[in-house]
Amino acid sequence: MPVFTYRGTTAEGRSVRGAVQAKDQKTAIEKLKKDGVYLFEIKSQLAKDKMVFRLWVRKRVDIKTLCNMTRLLATLLKSNIPLVDSLTTLTKQIFHPVLNPALVQIRNAINEGQSFHKALSQHPYIFNKTYVSMCEAGESSGTLDIVLLKLAEFTEDQADLTNKIRSTLAYPSLIIFFTTGVMIFLFTYIIPKITELLEEEEALIPWHTALVMAGSKLLIEYWFVILLTSIASIFLATQWLKTKRGRKIIDQLSLRLPILGSLIRAAAISRFTRTLSVLLNGGVPMLTAFAIVQNVVNNVILQQAIHHASLNIREGESIAAPLQESQQFPPMTIQMIKVGEKTGQLEDMLLKVSEAYDFQVRTEVNTLTSILGPAMIIIMGGVVALVIFSVMVPLLEMYNKIS
Repeated sequence: MPVFTYRGTTAEGRSVRGAVQAKDQKTAIEKLKKDGVYLFEIKSQLAKDKMVFRLWVRKRVDIKTLCNMTRLLATLLKSNIPLVDSLTTLTKQIFHPVLNPALVQIRNAINEGQSFHKALSQHPYIFNKTYVSMCEAGESSGTLDIVLLKLAEFTEDQADLTNKIRSTLAYPSLIIFFTTGVMIFLFTYIIPKITELLEEEEALIPWHTALVMAGSKLLIEYWFVILLTSIASIFLATQWLKTKRGRKIIDQLSLRLPILGSLIRAAAISRFTRTLSVLLNGGVPMLTAFAIVQNVVNNVILQQAIHHASLNIREGESIAAPLQESQQFPPMTIQMIKVGEKTGQLEDMLLKVSEAYDFQVRTEVNTLTSILGPAMIIIMGGVVALVIFSVMVPLLEMYNKIS
């Protein structure tokens, strides 16, 4: 059924915008009139929405918008407003090219008799398995408003941690990008001119200068081959990483890196314990929760350990024992899970573990931020200085001879 976006005003004079689903524009206008909306503009979004949903990878809903929508829905439900009416309000309150049509379709699916979590599962590019499972548990227990509030808090915490790590890597990446540009400029513009000058004067060229000059000549004459080779290498490496063997090797190596390894492990364990705590608190069964959290850690080695633990749990064993056998989880995590299982407070213990690792990740990220930036400046500056030194030495020698 086509979706129409509109702009208008209410009888109270409040501006509204949103989307409505109807079989044609006339029906959409009639629906909006019944809702008390006086239209300024209405447009069909059928073709646009099809393109959006085909390109969902590029146009996912950002975390901030999703959290805002989840909080608003939780607030409306907590105020005893029916789910369908709450979703109708959201379609008028939130205007997003992907989320808004999805909310309209979810509302209509509920009107046709579908459950809320089933309607959400039809939009996997917006609502992941954790989100859908939590909503299913909230529906079955009658605590959907509480579950949605927890989901919003959980999503915001994970987004903050991810943004912190990305911002740490942004500065070194910028330095590498800038230094690469400087090097390309030196090798393609400055060094060729110096090479011509040295060859004309028949100056004695040291080995390191000859090496730089050869690199410059190679870059100028075979830049197209170098570019194609680089693109092909990146493509092949990307395809290899998509294989099970390639992903496993990279994930195994990433956990063994001197400094980043502990950071990657801590971040993954934090996501694992926090997600499991949220799912169990929301009433999701243990085995279902373990099936969901496998995808949260984003590391094949840890995923295998969690999957092995879920198989043991299915046979009636504890959680801590198989996780300890995998030797992928630190002793503190195992001990806290053991205590949680014995005392019946597993959800609280998992949350405490997550908070501890969140603090560790933030501390290590701050340390890396203070070290990585200056270190990259020194390394990249040293590389540029070495290239400049290599071409300046013969020039100075030539100048001394002329003098």
